[in-house]
Amino acid sequence: MNESDPQENAQIAGDVQLSEEQERKQRRTETTDETLVQSPEEQARAASLSKDRQVLPAKVPGYLLIRSLGEGSYGSVWLAQEENTGKFVAIKFYTYRRGLDWSLLNREVEKLAELYTSRHIISLQGVGWNSDPPYYMMEYLENGSLSAFLEDGPLPVSEAVRIAKTVLLALVHAHGRGILHCDLKPANILLDANFEPRICDFGQSRLTDEQSPSLGTLYYMAPEQADLQAVPDSRWDVYALGALLYHMLSGRAPYRTAENEQTIRSLNTLDEKLTAYRDLIRNSPRPAEHRKVSGVDRRLVDIVDRCLETDPQKRFPNAQAVLTSLVEREQQRARRPLIALGIIAPLLLVIGLIPVAGAAVNQMVSQFRNNLTQRALKGDSISANFLSQYMERDLQDRKDQLVDLSERTLLRSLMQGEEVNGEIIHRYPELFAYLMQEKTLIDEKRAALDRELDTSWFLTDEKGTQIWRDPGGPTIGQDFSYRDYFHGHGIEYDKDEIPEGIEPIKEPYICQVFKSDATHQWMVAIAVPVWDLKREKVLGVLSRTTHLAQLLSGFDESLSGDSENLGDRKIALIDSRDGKMLAHPRMTSDTLKSLSRDKVDQLVLADADFEQIRLIEHHQKKDQPKCVPAMVDDYRDPVEAVLSENSKDNVWLAAFSPIGTTGWTAVVQERRSMALKPVAEMRNWLIQYGFIVLVTSCLLIFTVWYFVMRVLTERRVRDWSRHRSDKRSEQGSTTSSWPDQQQS
Repeated sequence: MNESDPQENAQIAGDVQLSEEQERKQRRTETTDETLVQSPEEQARAASLSKDRQVLPAKVPGYLLIRSLGEGSYGSVWLAQEENTGKFVAIKFYTYRRGLDWSLLNREVEKLAELYTSRHIISLQGVGWNSDPPYYMMEYLENGSLSAFLEDGPLPVSEAVRIAKTVLLALVHAHGRGILHCDLKPANILLDANFEPRICDFGQSRLTDEQSPSLGTLYYMAPEQADLQAVPDSRWDVYALGALLYHMLSGRAPYRTAENEQTIRSLNTLDEKLTAYRDLIRNSPRPAEHRKVSGVDRRLVDIVDRCLETDPQKRFPNAQAVLTSLVEREQQRARRPLIALGIIAPLLLVIGLIPVAGAAVNQMVSQFRNNLTQRALKGDSISANFLSQYMERDLQDRKDQLVDLSERTLLRSLMQGEEVNGEIIHRYPELFAYLMQEKTLIDEKRAALDRELDTSWFLTDEKGTQIWRDPGGPTIGQDFSYRDYFHGHGIEYDKDEIPEGIEPIKEPYICQVFKSDATHQWMVAIAVPVWDLKREKVLGVLSRTTHLAQLLSGFDESLSGDSENLGDRKIALIDSRDGKMLAHPRMTSDTLKSLSRDKVDQLVLADADFEQIRLIEHHQKKDQPKCVPAMVDDYRDPVEAVLSENSKDNVWLAAFSPIGTTGWTAVVQERRSMALKPVAEMRNWLIQYGFIVLVTSCLLIFTVWYFVMRVLTERRVRDWSRHRSDKRSEQGSTTSSWPDQQQS
């Protein structure tokens, strides 16, 4: 590396000092109230900078100097107006350090002339080589420098990124021409009427093949640049760009604090200050104020952090790399709404379809439930109607058999007896033998037809005394005139309160149900009167009894079959007049004997069900000549409620059909949960498959977007690799000595 002469070192030392504009900014942004004490040299320099700025440095032919725009390390900048056109320009006079004016002016003018084609770099208007002091003219930008705007605080993130991108475009253009700025800072960025930034002040710029050092401004200068032996590197401008972007985002330059300012100012020599600055940057924690700014995303943080890397090997290699990263960040942010829309829209569609699908499923399930309920009730209704007809026909057959037997002359003559010497001689042995013979024949016929046999047959005389019974028992000879089957009054009298003059029935009669003393089950008796041969007097009453449960047993077997597969179907009998349960599969003799009176009294239809049945039956009898069984889909079985351990599952589909004029109602019921089990299975099936479809749809959406994003990412990597390759080829063909690029 070539040694710098003393004049060059003096010039570099001046660049290290804070400008007057930066010092004002520093005083505004410091968080401490402590005032820094200036050294005598700094006080002298401040006094020289505070001279009357209205003294014109020189006259410029054809231009009218209006006012001073500012003072710098090498002179002042004035606003001037061309006398012929009225156009405003800025004129920079090299007032101080006259021994260096020519070299400084020559360097800056040379660089501006080389970069005149970039609209992001201040344009050169003219040069006063022979003036004293010398000057050059540049376009005037009325909005001043960026540092003036940063005095009011940080910029919005979008504005900071916009300005950084424009500055990078200017740096890319300059680097492409082999020029490094080496002193990028807010004061060297001017804003035009549209607030578009332009880089100015190329006084510290270097060519890429130069070996002479160049010191920038503290806190914007890369640590390796703060060395009088340093070789210019494009990564110096990258660091300065990172510091500039950090300043625009957070409101101050990185590492710039009152304590650090005091430490550097307290040192005497330039080497000490540069060494202290390098140590400060390399040993201090990484700046993090930009991470706290609202709107700064992770990718932007990474770009700033990589620009501010203290190790140049970890830093972006050049301005183009930084610009590419910012462009990719913007492209990624621009794709976010599309990516979000591509993911969220299908998900919203799927989520929006969930209530629609749920409503459709509910409607389908409800319709299926209604159809299945109506179908089951219709089947129960047919069974109930068939049951009522079966029982009515069976009772009628039993009654017809008794009527036929009671009308036979032999039976009547045997019952009437013979009158001998004014005394009636009964032929009971023959009568009983004849009754047994006829009963046996009837039992054989019923057995052949698979019908239930009677519980008992018996015969009472005209006073109600039982004279014959099969099977035999201790009741023969007892008075049964209080029984309803004898007198047909529709009630059963107390044994001790039989009305006087009570007479036997005159017509065939099905009596009211009564409870068996032996089995505690409800029974019914079918009775017919036995007349004398002249049909003038009733000689007795012939009856046959049966348990009501026996009336159901044969039909129950033909109906239920496999009750589990048929919905746990049951048949029962109800007394239509008071809702009393007369017969039920669970009302066995052993069960009823084990129940207390209170429990037995609870075997009655609930009021709501009883009233509903009565109402339906009333309308049916009123509107239809032939009753159609009533149907309910929420019947509560009173026997199940009392006897079953699982009383919660006591909701049944039931059909009710009256049995002729008996006052009984036949019930065919099936448990609703069992009958509607296919509904629950279908609902579970639909929910499971709907969940599978939902999960599959989400997986397909994420899979498609995974491959889309992967393709986009690979394309960006290929584009970046191709760009780096093209850039290196271009650099290899245009310049042969760029050490920092070769290292990167």
